[in-house]
Amino acid sequence: MFPSVAGTRPRACEASASERRKWVEVFKACDEDNKGHLSREDFKVAIVMLFGYKPSKIEADSVMSSVNPNSSGISLEGFLDVVKRKKDAQLYRNEIRHLFTAFDVHYRGFLTLEDFKRAFSRVAPKLPERTVLEVFRPSICGQNILS
Repeated sequence: MFPSVAGTRPRACEASASERRKWVEVFKACDEDNKGHLSREDFKVAIVMLFGYKPSKIEADSVMSSVNPNSSGISLEGFLDVVKRKKDAQLYRNEIRHLFTAFDVHYRGFLTLEDFKRAFSRVAPKLPERTVLEVFRPSICGQNILS
């Protein structure tokens, strides 16, 4: 039911051939002058087409700064790599959301200690209660703030 270990990211999935074709088509559609790369604005349009949101200035800056400084934009291979990483991150967030929803049986938007205990008793009945309490305990940067 819960295949991932807490705190670890699932292994990245390989993009299917149809996904990759779609990404290439979007790249070509946004590379209107057939330059072989996407400018900053072209990149933003491509992300809107694929993910349904306009990337922030910070996100666009991050991607464009990772590009070869001798080029005027992001190449097809660079674009495919960025899209693949974004897709993997999206899948990871969806998995986290799914797990949270499974724990939040009362649809409150937050988890109580009782929610944790109930969930862990179902998926790991032999797990000591002390371990569940340690997982639930509030912390800042890995340091327990109640100790």
